[in-house]
Amino acid sequence: MKIINRFDVLEQDTNGRLDIFLSEKLSISRSQAKKMVDQDHVLVNEKKPKKAGDKLHVGDKVGIIELTNSPTDQSAGEKDKELGDYDIDVVEETADYIVINKPAGLLVHPTEANEVATLTNWLLEKYPEVRTVGDNPDQRPGIVHRLDREASGLLVVARTQESFKHLKKQFKDRTVGKIYSILVYGHVEKKHGKIDFEIDRGKDGRMVSRPKTDKLRLRNVLKIQGGKEALTEYWVEEEFTRFSLLKVKIHTGRTHQIRVHMLALGVPVVGDPLYKNK
Repeated sequence: MKIINRFDVLEQDTNGRLDIFLSEKLSISRSQAKKMVDQDHVLVNEKKPKKAGDKLHVGDKVGIIELTNSPTDQSAGEKDKELGDYDIDVVEETADYIVINKPAGLLVHPTEANEVATLTNWLLEKYPEVRTVGDNPDQRPGIVHRLDREASGLLVVARTQESFKHLKKQFKDRTVGKIYSILVYGHVEKKHGKIDFEIDRGKDGRMVSRPKTDKLRLRNVLKIQGGKEALTEYWVEEEFTRFSLLKVKIHTGRTHQIRVHMLALGVPVVGDPLYKNK
């Protein structure tokens, strides 16, 4: 038995179940995560979990056992893709860090299927010094932050441990600005606005967001909903017949924040299979 990936459960992860945790960390669907658990490819604190819905606690250690057959539902084309098929552009390079324009479709790091075509494998080939950099260099060498597989955009990668700590602190202190371009269904009333709906995890495991209630009024006591503060700012860049192109800045870093806030606003992100109107 060979453990290829390890994850520590942090405070922000404890509201989720095991399958949700795996889905977010490995960029896979919950059904794929459940299949991994059912096929005994997951360990929690060196033991096999009872079920995919098990609750995680701060300090738990989740391990991924190497698979002989991948449970993922990737198409044959995705499985056969090699690193050479992706155009990875180095935007900035210094002795301390590099900035990369990650193309859509490229995983940042391997999932349970132990893919070869990942950004981390490209980094290890081009910049072998990152092999020992980071909180978990075996899994995410040099990686300070990540983008979902289907998202494209800039990623900063640390080349030294000192640089990693400095960059990580910047992200934690929110001194790094994050700007996104997204295409949504429909149109928004204001050309510029802010969404401050709190975000929490729903009963089905998805993140949910609803308008704030007035918690100071007695009649609203029973309406109070749990959730974490979240702030998303947007600007309308261009409008089409059925779509709108938005520039979005997130002032907080909640799970699936943009996707959840756009759905709550009534303009879900185009192509999002999870947060969409039924």
